[in-house]
Amino acid sequence: MSLLVVFDLDGTLVDSRRDIVCATNFALTQLGRGALPDDVVTGFIGDGARTLMSRATAIEEADPSLEPYLSAFLDYYSDHALVHSRPLPGALAVLATLGEGLPIALCTNKPRRTTLRVLAGLGMRACFTAIEAGGDRPQKKPHPAPLLALAERLGFSPGRVVMVGDGPQDVACARAAGARSVGVLGNIATPTALRAAEPDALLANLGELPALLHRWRAQATSKW
Repeated sequence: MSLLVVFDLDGTLVDSRRDIVCATNFALTQLGRGALPDDVVTGFIGDGARTLMSRATAIEEADPSLEPYLSAFLDYYSDHALVHSRPLPGALAVLATLGEGLPIALCTNKPRRTTLRVLAGLGMRACFTAIEAGGDRPQKKPHPAPLLALAERLGFSPGRVVMVGDGPQDVACARAAGARSVGVLGNIATPTALRAAEPDALLANLGELPALLHRWRAQATSKW
């Protein structure tokens, strides 16, 4: 039974923390604010650029005064997205292994222009049959709409979709869509937050994913 495997990007496949921190602090300092510690900014990552800058500035997302910060962040990050970012250990190997037998898609809250730049720069673009990125539609993870759009586009029922990510947003998105979720202990969301989200499976690293998917495909339960 074929499955559609959908990956999150930041913290799951790519260690992008330092570049996001740098872009956030560039925006803050350019507009007269002080820089924030790396771990504080990292705690803001996962829900898209607007939410990130809202958290970093304590300005409501709908407040027009947030726009200059968001614009500064997006422009800087788009031009500096690959200074420090690297594939997480095992990511390229897992994508290559799964890509031999399963369709693979990407569902990220990262803006599309930066997503495509990161994927191209790290040799990942060709791995994905389809991509849903931040700004592609009004909703973002944890809303199920991006994941459901991928499933429909690629001809899969939600019950045959597996969402793989390191954050509670990924787990909640999968649950709301009627898909299965795999939590991977990555490097952005805390292990405590990921465990509390209760994914269908929790992995210590991406290298465990192919064996898990093989078991799930072999189960032949009514859900699949």
